Amino acid sequence: MRVKKIIFVIFSFPILMFASYAKAVCPVCIVAVSAGLGLSRWFGVDDVVSSVWIGALLASVSIWTIIWLDKKGWGFKYQKIIISGAYYVIVLVPLYYYGIIGHPLNKIFGIDKIIFGSALGTAVFLVGVWLHNYLKQKNNGKSFFSYQKVVIPVGALLLTSLILWTLIIKK
Repeated sequence: MRVKKIIFVIFSFPILMFASYAKAVCPVCIVAVSAGLGLSRWFGVDDVVSSVWIGALLASVSIWTIIWLDKKGWGFKYQKIIISGAYYVIVLVPLYYYGIIGHPLNKIFGIDKIIFGSALGTAVFLVGVWLHNYLKQKNNGKSFFSYQKVVIPVGALLLTSLILWTLIIKK
């Protein structure tokens, strides 16, 4: 089990390193991701679905912090890895400490549901941000529709949550 955790950490950090800090993630997106997380927990949604939103929130806050530091001129070497890692540690270590992560009955595919969902949510959010930037680049630097920057990443997260809920939770 410890080997799986080490492998997860080794493979999750490269995903975070591909987040481009030159293209901002807006505060509206962070609020939307936070709202999604709060609503899913309030409705009693399974941990794997809720943690998709945890991963997305951590990725968006990491990107936002990196951009803010760069604008202030406070950027530093390895800031992507250090800041992203710090946010993930701040959130996931207390969950592990209080027994929420690591519970033997809270697993999917042999991995803890919160770790799996957080990694998936991070990846889906980053792909959504990348897709928005790609589409914007193809349209001469303009979005195809209003709030595209929010709709694409949040829509991807909603779709991922729906797929997980229907395929895994409601088998």
